[in-house]
Amino acid sequence: MKARNLILLLMCLVVLDCGTLTAQRYQRVRGVRTAYWGVDSRGDSVLYVTLVPVNIYHRMRDLRKYERMVRAVKKVYPLAVEAAKRMENLDEELAKYEKRKDRKAYTKAIEDALKEELSPMLWKMTRYEGKILLKLIDRETKHTAFGIIKEFRSGFTAGFYQAIAKLFGNDLKLEYDPDGEDEMLEEIVRYYKAGVL
Repeated sequence: MKARNLILLLMCLVVLDCGTLTAQRYQRVRGVRTAYWGVDSRGDSVLYVTLVPVNIYHRMRDLRKYERMVRAVKKVYPLAVEAAKRMENLDEELAKYEKRKDRKAYTKAIEDALKEELSPMLWKMTRYEGKILLKLIDRETKHTAFGIIKEFRSGFTAGFYQAIAKLFGNDLKLEYDPDGEDEMLEEIVRYYKAGVL
């Protein structure tokens, strides 16, 4: 009788253990790039995990800089993606207009609508977040903010906005350099898109 109860208990434990293994297979773990189950040469189940590289900062100043950039990317990256989508839509809409006057009136109307929609959000940004936003717009659209304004409005308007930006310590001609000074920013954006952050 005891042996039969012991066997039933062991079978229940095996079934419960298998249930937790299958549940863990699909569980998303922070800091893991890929995870999958495999079978080794002896027939045992093995969990293969590829971890996301971890940066180690020896100075607190560097860690604080990284964390500040993470917060900024979380706040402004969706705006950069939205800017890229709207720019594509604007290109399609402008192709419908033949006259320069009509295109100019349409872009002016779009500019006014964007100012009304985004101004409250932009006023709450810091200069640093604005700088990150300008770089991410360049990353997503392959054009600097200055170039976008010059293309859709005019060189004079772009120069005016550039002068205003310079007064407040920013630059609309900021370019995104993922292999140079923006290497850390590129890494953070990749982690953000992967859902790791």
